[in-house]
Amino acid sequence: MSLANKLGKQFVVTVEIDPPRGVNIDKVLEGARVLKGVDAINLADSPMARVRMSPIALAHLIKEKLGIETILHMTCRDRNLLSLQSELLGAYALGIENVLALTGDPPSIGDFPHATGVFDVTSEGLVHLIRQLNSGNDLAGNKLNAPTNFCIGVALNPTADDLDKEIDRLKRKVAAGAHFALTQPIYSRRVVDLLLDKCSDVGIPILIGILPLRSSRHCEFLHNEVPGIVVPDDVRKRMRDAGDNGRSEGIEIAREFLESIMGQVAGVYLMPPFADYSMAAEIIEILPSG
Repeated sequence: MSLANKLGKQFVVTVEIDPPRGVNIDKVLEGARVLKGVDAINLADSPMARVRMSPIALAHLIKEKLGIETILHMTCRDRNLLSLQSELLGAYALGIENVLALTGDPPSIGDFPHATGVFDVTSEGLVHLIRQLNSGNDLAGNKLNAPTNFCIGVALNPTADDLDKEIDRLKRKVAAGAHFALTQPIYSRRVVDLLLDKCSDVGIPILIGILPLRSSRHCEFLHNEVPGIVVPDDVRKRMRDAGDNGRSEGIEIAREFLESIMGQVAGVYLMPPFADYSMAAEIIEILPSG
Protein backbone atom coordinates (compact mmCIF):
# COMPACT_ATOMS: atom_id res chain seq x y z
CA MET A 1 0.00 0.00 0.00
CA SER A 2 1.34 3.44 -0.94
CA LEU A 3 2.03 6.19 1.57
CA ALA A 4 -0.89 8.18 0.16
CA ASN A 5 -3.25 5.31 0.93
CA LYS A 6 -1.84 4.77 4.43
CA LEU A 7 -2.11 8.38 5.58
CA GLY A 8 -5.04 8.84 7.91
CA LYS A 9 -5.81 5.12 7.89
CA GLN A 10 -2.88 3.67 9.82
CA PHE A 11 0.03 4.89 11.92
CA VAL A 12 2.75 6.04 9.53
CA VAL A 13 6.50 6.15 10.20
CA THR A 14 8.87 8.19 8.05
CA VAL A 15 12.58 8.77 8.64
CA GLU A 16 14.79 11.51 7.22
CA ILE A 17 18.06 10.77 5.45
CA ASP A 18 20.33 13.51 4.14
CA PRO A 19 21.76 12.94 0.64
CA PRO A 20 25.57 12.66 0.62
CA ARG A 21 28.05 15.47 0.05
CA GLY A 22 29.34 13.76 -3.08
CA VAL A 23 28.51 10.87 -5.38
CA ASN A 24 29.11 7.87 -3.11
CA ILE A 25 25.74 6.61 -1.87
CA ASP A 26 26.93 3.47 -0.07
CA LYS A 27 26.39 4.88 3.44
CA VAL A 28 22.96 6.20 2.50
CA LEU A 29 21.88 2.84 1.09
CA GLU A 30 23.22 1.10 4.18
CA GLY A 31 21.14 3.43 6.37
CA ALA A 32 18.07 2.91 4.20
CA ARG A 33 18.43 -0.87 4.53
CA VAL A 34 18.37 -0.50 8.31
CA LEU A 35 15.09 1.40 7.90
CA LYS A 36 13.46 -0.93 5.39
CA GLY A 37 10.42 -1.43 7.61
CA VAL A 38 9.41 2.25 7.61
CA ASP A 39 6.64 3.62 5.40
CA ALA A 40 8.79 6.20 3.64
CA ILE A 41 12.20 7.85 3.73
CA ASN A 42 12.42 11.65 3.64
CA LEU A 43 15.19 13.04 1.45
CA ALA A 44 16.27 16.58 2.26
CA ASP A 45 17.01 19.16 -0.45
CA SER A 46 20.46 20.59 0.36
CA PRO A 47 19.44 21.47 3.96
CA MET A 48 21.01 24.54 5.56
CA ALA A 49 21.84 25.68 2.01
CA ARG A 50 24.82 23.30 1.83
CA VAL A 51 25.51 21.37 -1.34
CA ARG A 52 24.37 17.74 -1.37
CA MET A 53 23.38 15.26 -4.04
CA SER A 54 20.06 15.87 -5.79
CA PRO A 55 17.30 14.26 -3.71
CA ILE A 56 15.51 13.40 -6.97
CA ALA A 57 18.38 11.19 -8.13
CA LEU A 58 18.72 9.62 -4.69
CA ALA A 59 14.98 8.97 -4.35
CA HIS A 60 15.03 7.11 -7.66
CA LEU A 61 18.08 5.06 -6.65
CA ILE A 62 16.58 4.09 -3.28
CA LYS A 63 13.37 2.95 -4.93
CA GLU A 64 15.22 1.11 -7.69
CA LYS A 65 17.75 -0.64 -5.46
CA LEU A 66 15.74 -1.16 -2.25
CA GLY A 67 12.09 -0.76 -3.20
CA ILE A 68 11.48 1.81 -0.43
CA GLU A 69 9.07 4.68 -0.97
CA THR A 70 10.45 8.19 -0.48
CA ILE A 71 9.23 11.71 0.28
CA LEU A 72 11.10 14.17 -1.90
CA HIS A 73 11.83 17.51 -0.24
CA MET A 74 11.54 20.28 -2.84
CA THR A 75 12.57 23.85 -2.02
CA CYS A 76 11.82 27.10 -3.83
CA ARG A 77 15.31 28.42 -3.06
CA ASP A 78 17.20 27.12 -6.09
CA ARG A 79 14.66 26.85 -8.89
CA ASN A 80 12.53 29.30 -10.83
CA LEU A 81 8.96 28.49 -11.86
CA LEU A 82 10.10 26.81 -15.07
CA SER A 83 12.64 24.59 -13.31
CA LEU A 84 10.29 23.63 -10.47
CA GLN A 85 7.74 22.28 -12.92
CA SER A 86 10.33 20.59 -15.12
CA GLU A 87 12.00 18.80 -12.19
CA LEU A 88 8.70 17.72 -10.69
CA LEU A 89 7.61 16.17 -13.99
CA GLY A 90 10.95 14.39 -14.24
CA ALA A 91 10.68 13.16 -10.65
CA TYR A 92 7.22 11.75 -11.28
CA ALA A 93 8.45 9.96 -14.41
CA LEU A 94 11.11 8.33 -12.19
CA GLY A 95 8.42 6.94 -9.88
CA ILE A 96 8.58 9.57 -7.12
CA GLU A 97 5.04 10.24 -5.89
CA ASN A 98 5.45 12.12 -2.58
CA VAL A 99 6.72 15.71 -2.29
CA LEU A 100 7.29 17.91 0.75
CA ALA A 101 6.87 21.52 -0.43
CA LEU A 102 9.32 23.85 1.34
CA THR A 103 10.40 27.44 0.91
CA GLY A 104 13.99 26.45 1.77
CA ASP A 105 16.84 27.87 3.85
CA PRO A 106 18.30 31.08 2.36
CA PRO A 107 21.72 30.78 0.67
CA SER A 108 23.11 33.38 3.09
CA ILE A 109 23.36 30.78 5.89
CA GLY A 110 25.14 28.15 3.81
CA ASP A 111 28.49 27.52 2.13
CA PHE A 112 27.71 29.87 -0.76
CA PRO A 113 26.29 33.00 0.90
CA HIS A 114 26.57 35.03 -2.32
CA ALA A 115 24.54 32.53 -4.35
CA THR A 116 21.23 33.79 -5.68
CA GLY A 117 18.08 32.66 -3.90
CA VAL A 118 15.26 32.36 -6.43
CA PHE A 119 12.06 32.15 -4.37
CA ASP A 120 9.67 32.75 -7.28
CA VAL A 121 7.06 31.24 -4.96
CA THR A 122 6.80 30.29 -1.30
CA SER A 123 5.93 26.82 -0.07
CA GLU A 124 2.25 27.74 -0.32
CA GLY A 125 2.70 28.67 -3.96
CA LEU A 126 4.63 25.45 -4.58
CA VAL A 127 1.71 23.43 -3.21
CA HIS A 128 -0.59 25.20 -5.67
CA LEU A 129 1.88 24.52 -8.49
CA ILE A 130 1.99 20.79 -7.70
CA ARG A 131 -1.80 20.62 -7.54
CA GLN A 132 -1.88 22.15 -11.02
CA LEU A 133 0.38 19.37 -12.28
CA ASN A 134 -1.92 16.84 -10.59
CA SER A 135 -4.84 18.38 -12.49
CA GLY A 136 -3.05 17.81 -15.81
CA ASN A 137 -1.97 21.41 -16.46
CA ASP A 138 1.14 23.45 -15.92
CA LEU A 139 1.02 26.67 -13.94
CA ALA A 140 0.25 28.68 -17.09
CA GLY A 141 -2.74 26.46 -17.84
CA ASN A 142 -1.08 24.52 -20.67
CA LYS A 143 -2.31 20.94 -20.97
CA LEU A 144 0.14 18.17 -20.02
CA ASN A 145 0.17 14.91 -21.96
CA ALA A 146 -0.58 13.13 -18.67
CA PRO A 147 -1.28 14.40 -15.13
CA THR A 148 0.87 13.68 -12.11
CA ASN A 149 -0.58 12.22 -8.92
CA PHE A 150 1.69 13.63 -6.23
CA CYS A 151 0.87 13.26 -2.54
CA ILE A 152 1.74 16.74 -1.24
CA GLY A 153 3.24 17.37 2.19
CA VAL A 154 3.99 20.63 3.99
CA ALA A 155 5.95 21.70 7.07
CA LEU A 156 4.43 22.88 10.34
CA ASN A 157 6.19 24.67 13.21
CA PRO A 158 4.45 23.74 16.49
CA THR A 159 6.57 26.13 18.57
CA ALA A 160 6.03 29.22 16.41
CA ASP A 161 5.87 32.50 18.34
CA ASP A 162 2.35 32.97 16.98
CA LEU A 163 0.84 29.49 16.73
CA ASP A 164 -2.52 30.79 15.52
CA LYS A 165 -0.78 32.50 12.61
CA GLU A 166 1.12 29.27 11.85
CA ILE A 167 -2.13 27.29 11.83
CA ASP A 168 -3.75 29.86 9.53
CA ARG A 169 -0.82 29.42 7.16
CA LEU A 170 -1.27 25.65 7.33
CA LYS A 171 -4.94 26.06 6.43
CA ARG A 172 -3.97 28.12 3.39
CA LYS A 173 -1.61 25.35 2.33
CA VAL A 174 -4.43 22.83 2.72
CA ALA A 175 -6.69 25.03 0.62
CA ALA A 176 -3.91 25.15 -1.99
CA GLY A 177 -3.84 21.34 -2.11
CA ALA A 178 -1.70 19.91 0.73
CA HIS A 179 -2.46 16.33 1.78
CA PHE A 180 -0.37 15.96 4.98
CA ALA A 181 1.94 17.89 7.29
CA LEU A 182 5.23 17.14 9.05
CA THR A 183 6.18 19.06 12.18
CA GLN A 184 9.52 20.26 13.42
CA PRO A 185 10.91 18.26 16.38
CA ILE A 186 8.73 18.16 19.50
CA TYR A 187 9.75 16.95 22.96
CA SER A 188 6.64 17.79 24.98
CA ARG A 189 3.30 16.02 25.10
CA ARG A 190 1.76 19.36 26.13
CA VAL A 191 2.92 20.90 22.83
CA VAL A 192 1.39 17.98 20.91
CA ASP A 193 -1.93 18.32 22.74
CA LEU A 194 -2.08 22.07 22.06
CA LEU A 195 -1.17 21.55 18.42
CA LEU A 196 -3.81 18.87 17.89
CA ASP A 197 -6.43 21.07 19.53
CA LYS A 198 -5.52 24.00 17.28
CA CYS A 199 -5.51 21.73 14.21
CA SER A 200 -8.78 19.95 14.97
CA ASP A 201 -10.45 21.45 11.88
CA VAL A 202 -7.47 21.41 9.53
CA GLY A 203 -8.52 18.15 7.89
CA ILE A 204 -5.19 16.53 6.96
CA PRO A 205 -2.99 13.95 8.77
CA ILE A 206 -0.17 15.44 10.87
CA LEU A 207 3.05 13.53 11.48
CA ILE A 208 4.90 14.58 14.63
CA GLY A 209 8.62 15.28 14.33
CA ILE A 210 10.97 13.40 16.66
CA LEU A 211 14.70 14.20 16.72
CA PRO A 212 16.44 11.75 19.09
CA LEU A 213 19.00 13.26 21.46
CA ARG A 214 22.53 11.87 21.42
CA SER A 215 24.09 13.59 24.44
CA SER A 216 23.56 16.43 26.88
CA ARG A 217 25.71 18.65 24.68
CA HIS A 218 23.57 17.81 21.66
CA CYS A 219 20.44 18.48 23.71
CA GLU A 220 21.64 21.89 24.91
CA PHE A 221 22.74 22.89 21.42
CA LEU A 222 19.29 22.12 19.99
CA HIS A 223 17.53 23.93 22.82
CA ASN A 224 19.71 27.03 22.84
CA GLU A 225 20.92 27.42 19.26
CA VAL A 226 18.31 26.00 16.88
CA PRO A 227 15.26 28.23 16.29
CA GLY A 228 11.96 26.43 16.74
CA ILE A 229 13.27 23.65 19.00
CA VAL A 230 12.37 23.71 22.69
CA VAL A 231 13.55 20.89 24.96
CA PRO A 232 11.71 20.82 28.32
CA ASP A 233 13.71 21.15 31.54
CA ASP A 234 12.96 17.59 32.67
CA VAL A 235 14.27 16.15 29.41
CA ARG A 236 17.41 18.28 29.59
CA LYS A 237 17.99 17.06 33.16
CA ARG A 238 17.61 13.43 32.11
CA MET A 239 20.22 13.95 29.40
CA ARG A 240 22.60 15.65 31.82
CA ASP A 241 22.18 12.86 34.36
CA ALA A 242 22.77 10.22 31.68
CA GLY A 243 26.40 11.24 31.24
CA ASP A 244 28.18 8.89 28.85
CA ASN A 245 24.93 6.97 28.29
CA GLY A 246 23.33 9.88 26.47
CA ARG A 247 22.55 7.95 23.30
CA SER A 248 20.69 5.22 25.17
CA GLU A 249 18.80 7.78 27.24
CA GLY A 250 17.91 9.72 24.11
CA ILE A 251 16.44 6.59 22.55
CA GLU A 252 14.46 5.86 25.71
CA ILE A 253 13.09 9.41 25.84
CA ALA A 254 12.04 9.18 22.19
CA ARG A 255 10.39 5.80 22.78
CA GLU A 256 8.42 7.11 25.74
CA PHE A 257 7.30 10.13 23.75
CA LEU A 258 6.32 7.96 20.79
CA GLU A 259 4.29 5.64 23.01
CA SER A 260 2.50 8.60 24.60
CA ILE A 261 1.27 10.04 21.29
CA MET A 262 0.64 6.93 19.19
CA GLY A 263 -3.10 6.83 19.71
CA GLN A 264 -3.61 10.53 18.98
CA VAL A 265 -1.54 11.31 15.87
CA ALA A 266 -1.38 10.07 12.29
CA GLY A 267 2.28 9.13 12.50
CA VAL A 268 5.81 10.27 13.22
CA TYR A 269 8.66 11.84 11.29
CA LEU A 270 11.99 10.70 12.75
CA MET A 271 15.15 12.76 12.20
CA PRO A 272 18.11 10.69 13.47
CA PRO A 273 21.10 12.95 14.24
CA PHE A 274 24.60 12.59 12.78
CA ALA A 275 23.42 9.97 10.25
CA ASP A 276 22.87 7.51 13.12
CA TYR A 277 20.00 5.73 11.41
CA SER A 278 20.15 2.81 13.81
CA MET A 279 18.74 5.18 16.46
CA ALA A 280 15.54 5.44 14.44
CA ALA A 281 15.45 1.67 13.98
CA GLU A 282 15.81 1.13 17.75
CA ILE A 283 13.09 3.66 18.55
CA ILE A 284 10.49 2.12 16.27
CA GLU A 285 11.18 -1.39 17.60
CA ILE A 286 8.44 -0.66 20.15
CA LEU A 287 5.81 -0.38 17.44
CA PRO A 288 3.56 -3.41 16.85
CA SER A 289 4.52 -5.33 13.73
CA GLY A 290 2.22 -4.95 10.76
